[in-house]
Amino acid sequence: MPSESGAAPTQAPWWRSAVFYQVYPRSFADSDGDGVGDLRGLRDKLGYLELLGVDALWICPVMRSPMADGGYDVSDPRDIDPLFGGIEAMDEVIAEAHERGMRVTMDLVPNHSSDRHPWFAAALASRPGSPERARYIFRDGRGPGGDAPPNNWPSIFGGPAWTRVTEPDGRPGQWYLHIFASEQPDLNWENPEVAADFERTMRFWLDRGVDGFRLDVAHGMAKPPGLPDWERVSTRMFAHDDNDPRFNQPGVHEIHRRLRRVMDDYPRAVAIGEVWVDDNTRFGEYVRPDELHLAFNFRLAETPFHPDRIRAAVDNSLRAVSAVAASPTWTLSNHDIEREVTRYGGGAVGQTRARAMAMLELALPGAVFVYNGAELGLPNVDDLPEAALRDPVWERSGHTQRGRDGCRVPLPWEGKQPPFAFTTGRSWLPMPAQWAHVTVEKQLERLDSMLSLYRMAIELRATRPEFGGPGLEWYGSPPGCLAFRRDGGLLCVLNATDAPILLPAGEVLLSSAPISARKLPANSTAWLV
Repeated sequence: MPSESGAAPTQAPWWRSAVFYQVYPRSFADSDGDGVGDLRGLRDKLGYLELLGVDALWICPVMRSPMADGGYDVSDPRDIDPLFGGIEAMDEVIAEAHERGMRVTMDLVPNHSSDRHPWFAAALASRPGSPERARYIFRDGRGPGGDAPPNNWPSIFGGPAWTRVTEPDGRPGQWYLHIFASEQPDLNWENPEVAADFERTMRFWLDRGVDGFRLDVAHGMAKPPGLPDWERVSTRMFAHDDNDPRFNQPGVHEIHRRLRRVMDDYPRAVAIGEVWVDDNTRFGEYVRPDELHLAFNFRLAETPFHPDRIRAAVDNSLRAVSAVAASPTWTLSNHDIEREVTRYGGGAVGQTRARAMAMLELALPGAVFVYNGAELGLPNVDDLPEAALRDPVWERSGHTQRGRDGCRVPLPWEGKQPPFAFTTGRSWLPMPAQWAHVTVEKQLERLDSMLSLYRMAIELRATRPEFGGPGLEWYGSPPGCLAFRRDGGLLCVLNATDAPILLPAGEVLLSSAPISARKLPANSTAWLV
C-alpha cells in the first residue's frame, strides 16, 4: 500500500527476521564414503532443509585448508577444499538452494590465515622487516637473545600466543602472533594489502552468487598499539572478557566500515559478525548502519533454564541493538558450545526444556540461527573415546580439556545403527548407537518429534501476521514463568516450573507439549493469539 507521500513502503531486508540453518559440513552428510561430510552431501539434503522451512544456510568453512582447526585455518580463501568437493560442488549448492528458495551464506575468516598460506610461506622465507612479513604480526622476542615471547598473551587454545621461527640462515629468529592455534597466524590489518585481498575474496564469492558471510572473530583483527602485556591474564579456554587486549579494539570499526562498502555494492547480501562482546554499547557499535548488518549475540545460549535469567538475556539482547536500530539475533547452540539438550539437564528433562526454548527463540523478533542437529534434539556426546578426539584444544591443553567434538558428531539420517546413512564409510567422529530413535527418518514419521515441532514453528513464524513487528512487551506471569506479546499480537508463554499452569485466554497456535484442560505442562512453551 503506498504511503501518504505516494512512495511504496520499503520492504524490510530478508535477513532481519530470517531463520538461518548452520551447516557444519563435516558432520552434515557425506556423499563419497570417506566419512567426512561434503558439499554434494549437503546438496543431496537440500530438500530436507526446504521441508524444514529455513530461509538461509550458513555454511561453516569449506575453503582450502590443512584442517588444523576444522577449516578455520584457510590456505586459499578463493577456492573450495577437495575434501568438500571443490568449487564446482559449491556452485551446485548455491544454484540448487536458490532454486528451492533458500539463500546461502558462508564463513570467511578475516583474523588469520593458515600457516600453509602462500603468504606465510613467503614470510618465513623472507628477512625481518620485509614486505612479506608485514602481512602478519612478527616481532622480536624479549630478554637475552630474544628468547621470550614479545608479550604475555595466551592463545585461545592454550599455551602462548606466539611461536618463534627459524630464520632462513638457520638461527632462532622472530616470533609471530597467533591468537588461536600456531597453525593460524594473525594477519596484520594495518597493512593495506591485507584489506585489499580480503575485499577481493568477498567479491569473488558474492559474484558467484553467495548471499553473504558470517565473519569469524569479527571483534578481532585490530590490535592495540605496541601490543602491550595483558594486565590480568586469563588462561581459561574460550573465556571472553571485555578487557582482553586481543579483541574489540577501536580500530576494528574502521575495518568493518571498509568491508561494508563492499557489501553495499551487493544490496541484498548480508554480513554477520561473530562478536563476543558483553558491554551493550560496545556490542551495538558493530551493527551501526555503516558496519555489520547482524552480529551474533550469545547471551541466550549462555543462559540456564531459569525464567528470570532468560528474560534478562532477552532484554539485554534487545537493548544491545535498539540504540542503533539493528536487528537482534538469537541462537541456542553452535559448533563451539555444548548442545542445548545437554545444557538444560540432559535426558527427558533436557529434551523437554530444549523444545520449550526452541519455541521461545522462534517467537522472538529478529534473526534466528539453528545449529544442525538442534532440530533433532541431539545431545552432546561427552563420552567420545580419547583416541577419536580431533579438536586442537585436546592436544593444546595437554589432554586436560576435551574440546568441542562432542557437539560436532555427525547427523543421523536413517537406519538402525551407526553411521545412520551419514556416510557409507566410517564417520570421522563416532556416532552413538542410541541415536537410532532420533534419526531424521524416525522423526519425520512422528508429529510429536522435535523435528516436527521445528517444522511447525518455523512455518507459523513465516506465515502468521502475529509474528510481525520489531518489539515485544512483557506480561505478568506466575512465579517460575514468563510471557511476552509481540507487536503483531502473538503471546508466548513459558512455564519453567515443575507443575502445570493455567494458560491465559486465547487460541493456542502451538505448544511444545500436549495441553489438557488449558493447562501448560511443566518445562513447556505455548503460542497463543
